[in-house]
Amino acid sequence: MSQMESRDSEPAQPAPACPSCCRGEEGEASRSPCTCRRPDNQLSTSPAPDCGECPVHRGQPGWYCLTEGRVVCAGCAIPGPCSNHMGASIVEAADRMRNKLVDDCEKLQLRLTAVERFTVGTLNIKNRNVKTDASSARELVIQRLNFIREMCDSEEQRLLEVIHDEEERVQQSILTQNTYWMESQQKLADLKNYLVDILTKMDDTVLVKHQKEIFERAEEAEGILEPEDSNKLNFNLACAHSHLLSNLWASATMICIPVAEDLHIDEKTLHSSLTLSENKKGLTFVRKKIHSYSDCPERFEHWPNALGLESFRTGLHTWRVDVGNSCAYKVGLAYSCLPRKGTGHESRLGYNSSSWVFSRYNEEYTVAHDGQQKTLDLLRRPKLIGVLVDYDGGEILFYDADACAIIHSYRTKLTSPVHAAFAVADNSITIVQ
Repeated sequence: MSQMESRDSEPAQPAPACPSCCRGEEGEASRSPCTCRRPDNQLSTSPAPDCGECPVHRGQPGWYCLTEGRVVCAGCAIPGPCSNHMGASIVEAADRMRNKLVDDCEKLQLRLTAVERFTVGTLNIKNRNVKTDASSARELVIQRLNFIREMCDSEEQRLLEVIHDEEERVQQSILTQNTYWMESQQKLADLKNYLVDILTKMDDTVLVKHQKEIFERAEEAEGILEPEDSNKLNFNLACAHSHLLSNLWASATMICIPVAEDLHIDEKTLHSSLTLSENKKGLTFVRKKIHSYSDCPERFEHWPNALGLESFRTGLHTWRVDVGNSCAYKVGLAYSCLPRKGTGHESRLGYNSSSWVFSRYNEEYTVAHDGQQKTLDLLRRPKLIGVLVDYDGGEILFYDADACAIIHSYRTKLTSPVHAAFAVADNSITIVQ
């Protein structure tokens, strides 16, 4: 063996072929090169078999063949079949193994230290932190909800007082008016009876003699004006309006209504410059009027409008429209009675008392109703417009559905069935769910 440090004193004996590196009992010249040579750092750590005596040389094992990973005798190691293999004495091999085991133990100790540091340090800190963070989160939730409750309680008390005061004001006005007109009624009745008596009971001479007095008495009726209705006699619903309440209600409604209405566009209402998608949810503007829809009372004649197929006359409803592809559109709602013919404002969305719309034209955003337009200064360009209608509560809300932010709201008493309303003069818009 090339790296053995000493040789056995026993005389050399014929060496059998190496079972790993030779093919038969030929001499050293016919032996194939060893292909199982392994470097020192890949020393096998598998337990060696029971040594005993060498079955070939009958010698005691004193060497370790690193190439084959087995204990051999001096006869196999020096002149024998393992003479060209990497090897060492049993003592050296054992020292190498012990050194490697020491290295493994040190690595294991480092890993144990790391695990102990993680469990004792990191995990304990995490455990303390999660309790602290959970407690802080609970306190924050309770604090904010308590604040909201306090604000709501305070706003409720304020609004109830305002409503009570408004109710008393109207009742007092009605009472005052009633008292005044009862007195006026009595005066008129007395004057009428006076004049009837004169006509029926007074002779001509007396009538002519007292004409000045009679006419002066009749002129008293001129001081009593004709009764006229007044808004002062109506309860002002605007007194119950609250920005806090409206925003809280709108936010809660937008968040808590998971699904929008499954609306469709009524094909009968389409203007000739609009095309309808197959699912009846998308509108596309076509500059050239290539469509010749059949004329019907429902169809818009001049303005590029369309109405929803479904109508609502009670309850809470919302729908959302994807407007990201269009620079000119209107989204809102309209009464069923909205005129469809003519070039005037009576059939133009937002320019009559029958429609409420949010619109965009290039970079200008507005809301409109009954010809009253309001320009909006938006912080972001909305791509998904939501319309929220509380029919019974008289609230119409336009909101940015992506940001869940209120754009504008109307308070009004709805009196007829309403439909979703659309207009588009650039590209396309689509109802989404």
